[in-house]
Amino acid sequence: MSAPADTLTAAERREIATASLTLAGAVGLFGVVFGVGFVAVGGSVLQACVMSLLVFTGASQFSAVSVIGSGGAAAAALGGASILAARNAVYGLAMSCVIGGSLGRRLVAAQLTIDESTAMATAQDRPVARRYAFWATGLAVYACWNLATLAGALVGSAIDPKTFGLDAAFPAGYVAMVAPHLRHRRGLIAAVLGAAICLVLTPFTPIGVPVLCAATAVLVGLPAPRDDDDDMPTEGLPA
Repeated sequence: MSAPADTLTAAERREIATASLTLAGAVGLFGVVFGVGFVAVGGSVLQACVMSLLVFTGASQFSAVSVIGSGGAAAAALGGASILAARNAVYGLAMSCVIGGSLGRRLVAAQLTIDESTAMATAQDRPVARRYAFWATGLAVYACWNLATLAGALVGSAIDPKTFGLDAAFPAGYVAMVAPHLRHRRGLIAAVLGAAICLVLTPFTPIGVPVLCAATAVLVGLPAPRDDDDDMPTEGLPA
């Protein structure tokens, strides 16, 4: 017997919760990489944790710290990170018809609107399931990302990252972040365009500027709010 349209059965809740926790655990691995890498470029444990708590967009966090770690200006780091985070605005439009309630509730939802929570919500076939999947995934990923950032930062601060090759954490994180998106045509086009822009500008511009300009290629990969769910990313960093 199916549940009423406005309720979920215990089995449905359990299925969504299990998928959300599994996804959050996978994302947490990238949080460890971020924490280790942040300390490797000279940041503190507290700074790493505050950034993950307040920013909570893995691609932008990796981008900003990578630029600063390589000697780039803060403005270039912020600009590139902001462009990479622009897709969350599109996700917000898609989720606006799913998440209702008070202004406070919507503000919390805005913080949790990332690749994973959006993908899990849009994968459901009923409004009540979409809402449950959004909150379950968003909260689980937020908790795992921040706990993993703390763990990675503590590990990175206790040892010399270069001794164990952990200074390669950021490049490794980027490779893992980009790979899933290359399976989609938009993601592949955005990756090739961004790489081309970066290669052209690197010999002639200051550190950080090529990354900032190349980040505009992410706009090519933004799905329209009504696109098929197949173009929604379902794995990777919280973005």
